[in-house]
This record gives sequence, structure tokens and C-alpha cells, in this order.
Amino acid sequence: MGRFSLPDAKPDGLDSPVTAKAMKYMAKAQVAVFKLTGGRVGSKWRVGAGFRKPVPTLLLEHRGRRSGRLFTTPLLYLRAGDDVVIVGSQGGLPRHPQWYRNLLAHPETRIHLKGRRGVRVTARVAGAAERAELWPRLVELYADFAKYQAWTEREIPVVVLSPRL
Repeated sequence: MGRFSLPDAKPDGLDSPVTAKAMKYMAKAQVAVFKLTGGRVGSKWRVGAGFRKPVPTLLLEHRGRRSGRLFTTPLLYLRAGDDVVIVGSQGGLPRHPQWYRNLLAHPETRIHLKGRRGVRVTARVAGAAERAELWPRLVELYADFAKYQAWTEREIPVVVLSPRL
């Protein structure tokens, strides 16, 4: 394990409420900085496997499936042609992230990329064959996705965001 690598085994306390709360506040800070700078700051993930190989980050808007409130979440992404691919890893936590469940209920949304705000997209979950094709590319992009998958019993969902006019 390198100096900036995540452990191979699931860390103790990963699924504690404190971890979830810390992730929530760090995400809020990243969203604020990203919006304030138009993505000049906050558009690259430099944690874990991203330390030596920074990963592009977007802001995903999603509407609460029960509350109807609009939320914004920073996520790593992969370009696949015109599509953008995101991963519901939530750091290997045992449950799917809220944004994933919200997108299932409200798939038409917007993303913000460095220098491009309000890109209209439609979300869909990648089917088994498409996920099998995309997963190695996602792990190549950010090696810690493989660790997150090993830390949880759930299959981490892969979501494809396709542009809409």
C-alpha cells in the first residue's frame, strides 16, 4: 500500500454516522468552491488514487424523490462519447447514495462541468453488459472504485448521463 493509497480491507467505522456526516460536509464545501470558481477549483479529485492521477469532477443536480428539494452533489466522472458516466460508490458504504435513488425517480436533470453550467442530461442505469464494459474503464480512471466494490456487498451502480436538447 502506497503512502496515499486506501487500504485493501474495509476500514473500521466506514459505515458510522460520523463518516456519512463528514462526507456530507466535505461535499457541501466542494460544491460551494466549485460554483464560486466556475470549476477552476474543485473540478479535480485528488484523494486516494486521485492523488497522483487527479480525476475530473462534476456537480450533479438531483431532485429529492420525497421532498422535491433540489440537491447538488460532486461526483467523479468518465466521458464515454457524448455521455458522461458516474458511479454510485459512496466510498464503499453499504447503501446506495441518495442521489442515485433520486435519479431513479427524476432522471431528467442537469450537471455542471468546469466552464459549463447547467448541461441538461437524462440519467439511466447501465445494464449488465454496458456496466461490464464500463467498469474496467472506471477503475482505470480511479482505482479506488475497485476497493469500494470489495468493501460492500451491494453491486455499485453505474449511471449514464446522456445529453438532451
